[in-house]
Amino acid sequence: MHTQTRRKLSLESNVFAAQNPVKQDSHSCVAFVTIYRKESERKSMRTKREDVRNVAIIAHVDHGKTTLVDGLLKQSGVFRENQEVAERVMDSNDIERERGITILSKNTAVFYRDTKINIVDTPGHADFGGEVERVLKMVNGVVLLVDAFEGAMPQTKFVLKKALELDLAVIVCINKIDRPEARPEQVVDEVLELLIELDASDAQLDCPFIYASARDGYAKADLADASKDMTPLFETILNHIPAPEGDPDADTQMLISTIDYNEYVGRIGVGKIDNGSLRVNQEVVIVNAHDLQKMKKVKVSRLYEFDGLNKAEVQEAGMGSIVAVSGIADIHIGDTLCSPEHPEPIPFQKISEPTIAMNFMVNDSPLAGQEGKFVTSRHIRERLFRELNTDVSLRVEETDSADCFKVSGRGELHLSVLIENMRREGYEFAVSKAEVLYKEDDKGRKLEPMELAYIDVPEEFSGTVIQKLSLRKGELQGMSASDSGYTRMEFAIPARGLIGYRGEFLTDTKGNGIINTIFDGYGPYKGDIQYRKQGSLIAFESGETITYGLFNAQERGLLFVGPGEKVYAGMVIGQNGKSEDVEVNVCKRKQLTNTRASGSDDALKLTPPKLLSLEQALEFIDTDELLEVTPENIRIRKRILDSAMRKRMIHNQKSKAN
Repeated sequence: MHTQTRRKLSLESNVFAAQNPVKQDSHSCVAFVTIYRKESERKSMRTKREDVRNVAIIAHVDHGKTTLVDGLLKQSGVFRENQEVAERVMDSNDIERERGITILSKNTAVFYRDTKINIVDTPGHADFGGEVERVLKMVNGVVLLVDAFEGAMPQTKFVLKKALELDLAVIVCINKIDRPEARPEQVVDEVLELLIELDASDAQLDCPFIYASARDGYAKADLADASKDMTPLFETILNHIPAPEGDPDADTQMLISTIDYNEYVGRIGVGKIDNGSLRVNQEVVIVNAHDLQKMKKVKVSRLYEFDGLNKAEVQEAGMGSIVAVSGIADIHIGDTLCSPEHPEPIPFQKISEPTIAMNFMVNDSPLAGQEGKFVTSRHIRERLFRELNTDVSLRVEETDSADCFKVSGRGELHLSVLIENMRREGYEFAVSKAEVLYKEDDKGRKLEPMELAYIDVPEEFSGTVIQKLSLRKGELQGMSASDSGYTRMEFAIPARGLIGYRGEFLTDTKGNGIINTIFDGYGPYKGDIQYRKQGSLIAFESGETITYGLFNAQERGLLFVGPGEKVYAGMVIGQNGKSEDVEVNVCKRKQLTNTRASGSDDALKLTPPKLLSLEQALEFIDTDELLEVTPENIRIRKRILDSAMRKRMIHNQKSKAN
C-alpha cells in the first residue's frame, strides 16, 4: 500500500475510532473505515425532514420523566376529553406500576402544529442504563429533566454525558417547581456547572432552560411567566431539537435500537430510518457493525409507526421516522436493516459491561416442584436466553453444571426485576448471593468495580452512615450541609460494599435517607468485607411450624415464619441475634401429660414474623445460602441442607485457613 494512502487510512481510522467507541480488531479496521468514508460522502447529500422531531426524555430516577410524557400526551389531543387515563400511562409493565419506576424505554408520538414529535421515555435507575444508551441513537435531541429541589444527581450526570458524547441537542427542563422547597435558580447553576464539567460544546452550553410542573401540566420559559400549559415546552422542542437528517433517495439504512416482543407477531425491531425508506414486503439484509460476518436476507412483513400509545400499521415510512418492524425472527439490538445492493452497517454505541453476577439454578429443596409451573433446567435456560433478546445489559453463561447458569447484570435491582418477572410467569428456581465481577490489570493485580454513592440524610444520622460505609471500605469524598437540615455525602466504595446495604441504610436513617449510586470504573481490590454480622436461625427438621416451637425459637432472634408454615431441615427461618448460625426446632410440639393440656398453648404469645420482600431476601442471604424462588413463596436455605455435612465443610474451611 502506498505510504500516503496508508497514512490517510490510518488517520481516518483514528477519527472513526474517536467518534465511535466500539471494539475493533485489525480485520475490521479497513471495513469500518470504508463505512466511515461512505458516511462522510453521504453527509453532503443529506436533507432535513422538517415535519418530524425525535426526542428522548432523560433524567435521574423519580425526577418526573413519565409524568411529563403523560402531560404531553394529554395536551396533544391523544386522549378524548372524557377519557379516564391512569397516572404514568407509559409504565405499562406491572412491576413498573407497582414500584413507580421505569424499567424499559417506551416509544410514543404526538402531533403539535403539523409536526410529529416521536418521544422516547427512558429509565432513570443506573441498573437500566443500557436502555438509555441504546435509545439515544434514535433521537436528535434530549429533554434533560432535573428536580427543582434535588438538583443534578448521579444519573443526571450519566445520561447527560451519554447525550453529549453523541452530540445531541439538549433542552434542560427544571421540573417540580411547585414543590415548597424548590430552588430552581440554584439548580440552573448546578446544571451549567455539570455541562462545563462534561466538556459540553458552546452550542450545548447555550441550551434553553424550561421551568415546569409535570404533575400540574404546565411549563414556562421564564419563572415570572403565568402558568398555563405545556405550549412553551412544545415550542422549544420544535425550535431547538434539529429535524432528522438523511438522504431520502439513498438505499435503506435502519439501526435497530430496541426489541419488543408480541406473542402474536413475535419479535419486533424498533429503530430510526437513517437513510432511504422502508416499505412492507421489501427485501432487506441484516448486517451488524460488531459482527461483520453477519449478512442475512429477510423480508419486512409488517411496518408500524407510533401514534400516541398505539402502533399504527403503515405501508411505507420515510427517512427520519421511528418505526417498528415485525416478521423478522432473527433480529437483534445493534443490527442494521439495509438494501441488499449496499449493505452498510451503522456503528452502534457500545453498552457498558455488567458488574454483578449470581447463579440461577434448578431448585432441589425438599419442597421443589410443588408450586412452580416451569421447574426444569431446560425451562430456566430457555427463559434466561430469551431475556437476552430484549436486555442488552444482561449476560447469561452456561456453567460446568447443566442445572446452573451464571447471570450477570448492572446491579441488584436489574437482576431482582428479572427474578420477579420469572416467578410471576410461573418459574421455580434458586439463586445465589450476588457477587461482583473482578478483572485483572496488565500487572496481574485484582481490580473490582467501584461506585460513587451520593447520600442525603438528616444531619443526626450522618455519623452512623459514615461508620457503616467505612466498614464496607467506603471512602468519604465530600460532605456538605443544606438549609433543609440534610447532609449530602459522596463516597467512593466498592460495588460489593453496597450489596445488602440498602435495607440497613433505611433502618439506620429511619426511612429518611436517600442513596443513589453510579458506576465509577474499576479500581484496586480493597480487601475483604464482612457482609453480615448476624447469623441465621436454621430449621432442625422438616415439617410444619408449631406455636410452641416458634415461641422457644423467637428468644434466639427475629423469625421469618409464622405458625402452620412448611419448613425443611436446612431452611433459614430467622436471623440470630449473635454472629453464629443456630439450629432450632420450630416443629417441636409440647409433650402432653395428664397435668399439661394442649389448650395451654393459647397463652403463648408470638412476635409477628418479619416477612421479607424479594430485595430484602437477596440482601440477607450469605455466600453459603441460596434463595428459593417460587410463584407462591420466597424461602432462604443453606446450600448444604444436611447439618452434619455442613459442619464438616465449615471445619475443613477453618483447617485450610489455619
